[in-house]
Amino acid sequence: MEMLASLWSSTGLPTVGAHAVAMPYRTLFATLQQLLVGKEVTVRIGDQDVTLTVVELESELDPQGLPVGQLGEVRVAARDIRWADNRLQSAVAVLRNVHIRPGVPPLVIAAPTELTTELPKDLFDHVMEQAAPHVRSESGEDGTARLSWARRPGLGGLEVDADVVGSTLWLRPRAVVAGQRRWKLPLRTPAYQVELPELPHGLMITGVELTPESLLLSGLLPEWRMELPLRALEDLITRLSQGALSFSWPSLWWGSD
Repeated sequence: MEMLASLWSSTGLPTVGAHAVAMPYRTLFATLQQLLVGKEVTVRIGDQDVTLTVVELESELDPQGLPVGQLGEVRVAARDIRWADNRLQSAVAVLRNVHIRPGVPPLVIAAPTELTTELPKDLFDHVMEQAAPHVRSESGEDGTARLSWARRPGLGGLEVDADVVGSTLWLRPRAVVAGQRRWKLPLRTPAYQVELPELPHGLMITGVELTPESLLLSGLLPEWRMELPLRALEDLITRLSQGALSFSWPSLWWGSD
C-alpha cells in the first residue's frame, strides 16, 4: 500500500481522498484510468509491439472485496489495435470475478473473460476459403454472406446466416440467389457446418455477426491470468505519469494450465 501511495503522489495527479488512498487497489485503478483512457499507447510484449487506443477502463470495485484482493467485474475497451500486419477495429473484454492472488509476482486472475472484437468483414471470406476451399464466400455491402460453388460462382449462390455452436460454425441458408432473382428458403432448410480450429488457452468462439461494415466476433476465455510484477508496475506508472506513451510488459495474458 505504501508503494502504491508513493506512486500516486509521484504522478502529480489530484488526490482522491483518504479513503481511496487506504485502498491500494482502488488507488491503482484510479491512477491507471486517468493515465490510460483516451490515450494511444504502444505496449511491447516479448518481441511484439501492439499499438492501441484505450477507450474504457471501468469497474465498480466493491469496497467489501477490495481488502482481500477481490476486484469484481472489470471492463476494458480499445480501438484501432495494430500489431505486425494485423489490425482490429475495436475490442472489448469483460473480466468477471477479478481477484489478486498473492505470490512473487502476484497474479491477476479473472474467470471467465468475455471478449468481443470487430474485424474487417472480408476476414469472414478468408476464413471460409481456408475452412472450405470448394466454397466461395462473399460479404455484401448490406452485411449478407453469400456462398457459391468456387468452380462456378456465376451459377448463383446461397444467402446464409452465420451462428456458432460449440466448435462448429453453422451457415443456415435463407435464400437462393441467381442474377437479380431471389427465392426465400424454408426455415427447416439444412444448415452447412464448418468445424472451427482449436484456439489457444481454451478460448471458445461464442458468436459471429456480419454487419455492413465489419465482422463481429464474440468469445469466452474460461480463465485469464496476468503476472503483476511490482517493479514493472512501478515503471509503467512512472513512464505514463511523465507523458510517455510506450512501455514494455513481461506478459499480457494466458489461460489456465
